[in-house]
Amino acid sequence: MLITGPTGVGKTWIACALANKACREGFSARYARLPRRLQELGIACADGRYPKLLAELARTDLLVLDDWGLTPLNDERRRDLLEILDDRFNARATLVTSQLPIAHWHDSLGDPTLADAILDRLVHGAYKLDLNGESMRKQGSTSTPEPTLA
Repeated sequence: MLITGPTGVGKTWIACALANKACREGFSARYARLPRRLQELGIACADGRYPKLLAELARTDLLVLDDWGLTPLNDERRRDLLEILDDRFNARATLVTSQLPIAHWHDSLGDPTLADAILDRLVHGAYKLDLNGESMRKQGSTSTPEPTLA
């Protein structure tokens, strides 16, 4: 599932609610902001835990990758992302949230060849939810605006 929309409309809240529901139904779930998850993989590569961490991510029933596309990726991080998604393709559920519209993801990944491979495993066949609305974090708000579907 791919959830997109501007800051504050509830993308992370929805993703975490779905992960919580999965856990209550007996499935495993992991949440992380994508930049932190990729940083963790870089550290795991350096200290020898990389294969074990990839295996753990591959076994997780629902993997939530929050904040897709916020920071540029280097070649190593793009390859890490491809490894994660390749292991999960047609085997486990992956939920991604992003402020970037899906149409901009290819360019944001940088390397066209790796971008093709990553997005081929992620976008095709995914449920897409595009949220619009005001940020629910705005100060002085007397009511919580409801996100709307685009």
